[in-house]
Amino acid sequence: MAKEINILGIETSCDETAASVVADGKIVKSSVVASQVKLHERFGGVVPELASRAHIEKIYPVVTQALEDAPIKIEDVDAIAIANQPGLTISLIVGVTAAKTLALATDKPLIAINHVHAHLQAAMIEAESIDLPAIALVVSGGHTSLYDCESALELELIGSTIDDAAGEAFDKVASILGLPYPGGPSIEKTAKNGNPKAVRFPRSMLKKDSLDFSFSGLKTAVLYHCQGQDMKGESKVSEMSDQEIADIAASFQQAVVDVLVAKTKRGIEKIKAKTVLLGGGVAANTALREGLQSMCEAEGKKLLVAPRSLCTDNAVMVASLAYHKYKAGIFADLTLEAKATS
Repeated sequence: MAKEINILGIETSCDETAASVVADGKIVKSSVVASQVKLHERFGGVVPELASRAHIEKIYPVVTQALEDAPIKIEDVDAIAIANQPGLTISLIVGVTAAKTLALATDKPLIAINHVHAHLQAAMIEAESIDLPAIALVVSGGHTSLYDCESALELELIGSTIDDAAGEAFDKVASILGLPYPGGPSIEKTAKNGNPKAVRFPRSMLKKDSLDFSFSGLKTAVLYHCQGQDMKGESKVSEMSDQEIADIAASFQQAVVDVLVAKTKRGIEKIKAKTVLLGGGVAANTALREGLQSMCEAEGKKLLVAPRSLCTDNAVMVASLAYHKYKAGIFADLTLEAKATS
């Protein structure tokens, strides 16, 4: 019987400090996440300096807990994996420094992981097999991207956001409507009581056959709807009924879903995809999951979606993807640096 390959994954790309031990890319032995939502809630978004400071405080206890839960000693893991890009540089540095220190102290291989690619691995982790090629959609606070996926390690970016990412738009619209941070869950909860056809917000598809995304215009349309076209008046949200706010939330959410589904369908046609992969924080959104499922059924394609527990930032996806790099012999050295962009 072949020896298990145990990889310790570390994730600090934004506002979650996470560590996980995963065996053979699929067997999750531990997963620890220290969330900073409460820390940033009163600011309506992530404050980089506060996030970095929280990572420094949490990184040692989180990694220690992940090893204890596995249970495995640091000396017995086969490699240390770290998400070193993209993200908030000041946050990434904490995780990269910790991972490099552990690799040096234990003489274990160091594996660098692209955080966005790891979100797609979360969609593949439970699949027994995948019919390739796949069109892979990552939807999160900082990224809205389409990939041509030939394997876990062969990803070609074929579409991305030219302004606001979908998750960022959710946060900004939630703020406009006076809903709590984070915006994604707040919009979805409020939208459940709304009519998605109440307000006809724009669907920006850009040029014919374009696979890029733009949500800035949609966000602005919501702002104009709430404050008037001249933007000289006060916000009318405080005077709106709960039903009116719910209708706006539902209509906005539907506009986002329509664009994401339509672009994914374009991607299927372009690369002749057999499978659709969905990952990222916004992948937890029920309307998006249902919209993609309906489209995939109509097109005869299989949809693989990350479990909700692995949609938000976590280290399971980092360690899982690192297994494929370990098998391929793709390692980093101690000159590895944090990068804000891919």
